[in-house]
Parts: sequence; structure tokens; C-alpha cells
Amino acid sequence: MTVCLTGYGVYTPDETVTGEEIAAESGIPEAVVVEKMGIERKHVCPPDADHATDMCVEAAEDALADADVAPEELDLVLYHGSEFKDYVVWSAAANVAERLGADAAYATESYTLCAGAPLAIRQTRAQLQTGDVDTALLVSASREEDLVDYGDEDASFMFNFGSGASAFVLERDAGDRTRAVVHESAALTDGSFSEDVIMPAGGSERPPSRETVDAGLHALTVASDDMKERIAPVSGPNFLDVADDALERSGLTREDLDFVALTHMKRSFHDWLTDELGVGEDAHHYLDEYGHVQSVDQALALDEGVRAGNVESGDTVLFLAAGTGYTWAATALEWRG
Repeated sequence: MTVCLTGYGVYTPDETVTGEEIAAESGIPEAVVVEKMGIERKHVCPPDADHATDMCVEAAEDALADADVAPEELDLVLYHGSEFKDYVVWSAAANVAERLGADAAYATESYTLCAGAPLAIRQTRAQLQTGDVDTALLVSASREEDLVDYGDEDASFMFNFGSGASAFVLERDAGDRTRAVVHESAALTDGSFSEDVIMPAGGSERPPSRETVDAGLHALTVASDDMKERIAPVSGPNFLDVADDALERSGLTREDLDFVALTHMKRSFHDWLTDELGVGEDAHHYLDEYGHVQSVDQALALDEGVRAGNVESGDTVLFLAAGTGYTWAATALEWRG
């Protein structure tokens, strides 16, 4: 039994912010923002539109059309995007299912932050393999750019946060409609980083109040002084470990890799990882025109690779991601086109 990706879609808002504008607002030199952080521009949402569910519906409609699947054929709608959604304590998945007309599907959510795409595919693949569902829609969206304070130097590694959405349709034994065969996955977590990146107020530890709003505590920040020093020696090896593990479980090695869809990160780290994995310039896409769109990054990179002709039938594609917490994850696919 084969688990197949039969369709995908991506969506980004029309409005953009350039690296030059981020530099002007943050006080960081433009060369650092553009060259080191890797932000030529990124898409951002207007305050009154492009909420998480709006963007998911846009991406999902394209994915369903790509897969030639009607909404009423879906058994599952899984949201694996940002927890910063239209409302708090709320199911974006249920809202997306309703708006699409997926009346036969149940809706649920999965959170691994920026490592969400490989793991959402992993868990849905397992459900398809057991026969729990036959057809699933995975949606993700992020507008966490709203939560970034460009005046907070501690949060500078989040200045690349952009907005957008993605959707994947997964099915069992899809035959000629197969866009990619889903292979194996791997993941690991180092929970010692679990309280480093937080929004200080808004949860049960510090409920929202006039005082927390006035104090600016509803933006993401780095709560520790030494996270960069602690994560530097472990992140690279952990990325490579999950990549190798997912490939090995799939009966593959780095030599079989044809394209890596990688989380947006600073340019030097991206280049180091792709060099270590042994892939050439056409075998990855650096998302400097999108920034980091949480668990949407893998779909954006894949889409750019497909449209550029850098992902072809028979290619091994690796979705490789990491999310604060910290979790590193990878899923291997065989592209059929």
C-alpha cells in the first residue's frame, strides 16, 4: 500500500515588506538583514484580512483542484500551522472544513511549530496506512509576523517571519494522480529549549491584562540570555541526524537526494546544511523572497523547485524543518510529477 501526495497549494498575501524597510524599522544595517538574515522581502497580512483560516482555504482550494478531489471526499482535515490564529482556544481545522464543504471529514489540529510539515505528513501517512482514513487534507498558515517587535534586539532572529499558507492532499494508492510517494520520516526533540522563545503574556502563566498590553508583553521574544550559544553546537548535527534517519528508513542515502525543501534560516546556515547534504545549487531553494512562514516553508520551497524545473519525476525530495521547542524533523518523498 502506497501513501501518495496527490495535490498541493500555496498562498501568500499581496502586501510585502522589504529587507530595506525592516532595516529602517529595526536599526539593523540593511546588508545584515538582506545578506545575513536572508530577507529580500516577505509577505505580510493586512490587519483586517488574510487570517489563518482565510489563507488555508485559498491554499486548500488549489490543492484539491490539483488532486482532482472534491471536498466531500475528504475524511480528515488537519491543521498544522501557527497557534496564532483567528481566535484563541479555537479550532481552525473545523472552520476550514466547514468553509470548504468537507462535510464527511473530521477536523483536528497538530502543533510542532515550524517543524510541523514533516510531522503532519508523518502522522497522516500512518493513519492512511492503517485504513483509519482514505483521503486527508493538511493545511497550515502563519501570520506570526504580527507578533514580532522590531525594536526588540533579542528577537532579531524572528525578523524573518512572513505570512502565507499551504495545503497537501494525501491519499492511499492514488495511481496516475500521484504527485509524490510519501516515504519515511524522522524527528527528535531537545526540550531544554522549550521555554526560550515565548510570548510572555496571554497564557495561564501570565493572563492578558491592561498592564501586560501596556508593557508590550504580547510579542514573541527570547526569554533566555544564552539560547544562541546553547543551540549553535546542536542544531546542525540534529538537522543532519533527522535527514539521515529519514533517508535510511526509506532505503536511501544523501547520495540519492535531488531536492531539499528547507526551513528558512540565515543564509550561511542554509548553505552549510545543503553543502553537508551534498546537494547542488539547483537542488534547494532559499526563501529570501518569502522569509520564514512557519510550517509553510516546505511547500513554498517545493513549489519554487517545481516551477523552476528543479524537481522532476523520480527525484528524491526531503522536507527538512526545525521548530522552537526545539524539534527537528524530516520526511522523504519520491516525486512523480
